[in-house]
Amino acid sequence: MTSSPVSASAAPSRRRWLTLAIVGIAQLMVVLDATVVNIALPSAQADLGFSDGDRQWVVTAYSLAFGSLLLLGGRLSDLFGRKRTFIVGLIGFAAASALGGAAPDFGVLVAARALQGVFGALLAPTALAVLTTTFTIPKERARAFGVFGAIAGAGGAVGLLLGGFLTEALDWRWNLYINVAFAIAAIVGTLIFVGRVESDGPRPRLDLPGTVLVSAGLFGVVYGFAQAETAGWGSPLSWIPLTAAVVLLTAFVLWQRRAGHPLLPLAILTDRNRSAAYLSILIAGASMFGIFLFVTYFLQATLRFSPIQTGLAFLPMVAMLVLAAQLSTNLLFPRLGAKVMVPIGMVLGAGGMLLLTRLTVDSVYASDVLPGLVLLGLAMGSIMPASMQTATLGVDRHFAGVASAMVNTSQQVGGSIGTALLNTIAATATTAYLTDHLSDGPSAIGPAAVAGYTTAFTWGAAFFAGGAVVAALLFRRRTRVSATPPQVADGASEPLVVG
Repeated sequence: MTSSPVSASAAPSRRRWLTLAIVGIAQLMVVLDATVVNIALPSAQADLGFSDGDRQWVVTAYSLAFGSLLLLGGRLSDLFGRKRTFIVGLIGFAAASALGGAAPDFGVLVAARALQGVFGALLAPTALAVLTTTFTIPKERARAFGVFGAIAGAGGAVGLLLGGFLTEALDWRWNLYINVAFAIAAIVGTLIFVGRVESDGPRPRLDLPGTVLVSAGLFGVVYGFAQAETAGWGSPLSWIPLTAAVVLLTAFVLWQRRAGHPLLPLAILTDRNRSAAYLSILIAGASMFGIFLFVTYFLQATLRFSPIQTGLAFLPMVAMLVLAAQLSTNLLFPRLGAKVMVPIGMVLGAGGMLLLTRLTVDSVYASDVLPGLVLLGLAMGSIMPASMQTATLGVDRHFAGVASAMVNTSQQVGGSIGTALLNTIAATATTAYLTDHLSDGPSAIGPAAVAGYTTAFTWGAAFFAGGAVVAALLFRRRTRVSATPPQVADGASEPLVVG
């Protein structure tokens, strides 16, 4: 007998929270994988014997596949069902991780990282769509998004901690093998606790032209900024992909206006609150990647922290992020809305970055690094859950996957932009310092590096300050459920059924 879909509100509470735990494991696996491998790179390079020039591809292969395929992954979850897509994503991510862990050479490792990106692009938006369609009661939705937003914001720091521990205690390969354990736990939980998804009509067709245009465009964005980081902004490897990306993404928008089955209905983007949320996530993502990158450099190169010590140094930020996420989603966001919470978070982020601009070669962690990290944790805990909840609020359930994919796309593109810009700014500042202090000889190298970091933190503060202005202007005074995107004529898959 075919059971009718059960609404989220009618589902047993215990099952809903177990679903949140399962989704949280999957989200943590995807987010931390962007940083956990960074700690392992020196060991992997020594083991497999690849060059410094090739090293970036271990990171870039993942971000290219992940960033360019996110919208497709989100739409596939809409078309083929959340649970089915979720399990496929978990299995594929685990298999790719196992392949990377067992890689006998550089080529296999890079191919495995690309495959991780492919299945991560399937998994990440599906996880958020599961959450969106499972938690519909406002109070429960707030709590769930508080947890999910904390994971999304803290995953990078957790990756640094886990990467340091695994690399020192075991072997660099365990930074990849660990995903197999995460995936198995999530797969078993999904099979036991997550009910099946039912379709309410014929499956709509996939927008193939739109998929090609947006995937190629996002590939150009991520690739262009990655090349700008290493080859410079004047290199054809940088500006040609970025120019092509602008053309392709413009063509994508024009195509979506006339497509019968659009990949991304433009009503999702034209909602003012939702657009403000996507922009806030992009800006926060650009700034946060700078935090992890340059604070890690400072701790390891200047303060001589070990990988494990570096990971532990980020724990206070994670604790503050989790605390702020719970306070904002359960107490503050329902009363104040995104128009207040997100700008407050951006201002806190700017303050945290400004504290980090005071760093010198003689700085110590407790008095000079910790206060900035605490403020930045509070900032991300205020920005991410509120923005994520607003970005997915009121979206038609048939488009929950692709709307969720836009959240991940905003964060990924923001990270790519932030990493490239801040790296370029830091390198320029370091070079300028060395030029001005030629007489100091080798003793100028340490202060020059710190000058580069602090200049990057200054610009990170400017990103946050600009984000505060954008959020204050764009968000409406009260969060309202926007008009849903137009229904597809021939139906789509139902939301996740928990029961």
